[in-house]
Amino acid sequence: MDERPPTLPRWLLLGAAGLVVLTLLAAGIGRLVGPHIAMTAAALHSRSLSFADRSDGAVVITDAQDGRLLEVMPAGSNGFLRATMRGLARTRHQSGLGRAAPFRVTEWADGRVTLDDPATGAVIELNAFGSTNAAVFARLLTLRGTAS
Repeated sequence: MDERPPTLPRWLLLGAAGLVVLTLLAAGIGRLVGPHIAMTAAALHSRSLSFADRSDGAVVITDAQDGRLLEVMPAGSNGFLRATMRGLARTRHQSGLGRAAPFRVTEWADGRVTLDDPATGAVIELNAFGSTNAAVFARLLTLRGTAS
């Protein structure tokens, strides 16, 4: 009695190999083309802001254009804003850049809100973290502030 293990049909093996090749090809093309997609929405509002830590743990936010004090966020508040700004500051530090350059918050016509670091080229799509978190930064666009 000849007891060979069962084998898969040749057409099934070729089909599986073709699927793997097609998947790798699609991933490669997507990687080459994907990052070059341009967003075409117009900016509605944009503001350059400076963020500074105080010794008591508060974060001081000023309008970088005219130096107006916009808000002082007490220690322990606004965790999303603090974590986002801490990450951008870490990137600047790793790149050997100082803290002086302002950041830019922009609200776009398509509803997106972005936070840019012109010093490093980093752009954060804030809506990716939910509308509540995006609103934390969008609110900074409308603050009037006081002269410093």
